[in-house]
Order: sequence, then C-alpha cells, then structure tokens
Amino acid sequence: MSKQDFPLAKNLKKLREKKGLSQDRLAKLADVANNTIIKIEQGENINPTLDTLKKMAKALDVSVDELIQ
Repeated sequence: MSKQDFPLAKNLKKLREKKGLSQDRLAKLADVANNTIIKIEQGENINPTLDTLKKMAKALDVSVDELIQ
C-alpha cells in the first residue's frame, strides 16, 4: 500500500477538493501549518494529533470519523 493510500490521506484530499479549497486555504481555515496538510495528504504524517484532526474536520464541516475512515 502506498503512502497516499492511507484512508486519512485519501479522505483529506477528497474532502478538501470537494469543498474547492487549496491546501493553503484549508490550513488557514483549520489554523494548522500548510506543511501539515501537505504531509498528511502525501501520507508522510499518518498519525496527526487529535487536535489537528478536529481542526481539519471542523474546517471541512465533517466529523473526525468521516475524515479518518
């Protein structure tokens, strides 16, 4: 399984693009570093903090469960 096949990596990118957001815009809305978004989508950060997950989910208007499954 490639790094980008992790559910979080795929879901984050899919949900972000569905909302029409750039990585940078999502980072600003979620109040996380742009580099954090990039690393998660690339599968380099497969274990972000719960706080980061909550912020991204809120910015995308989804539940944390929806984001990670």
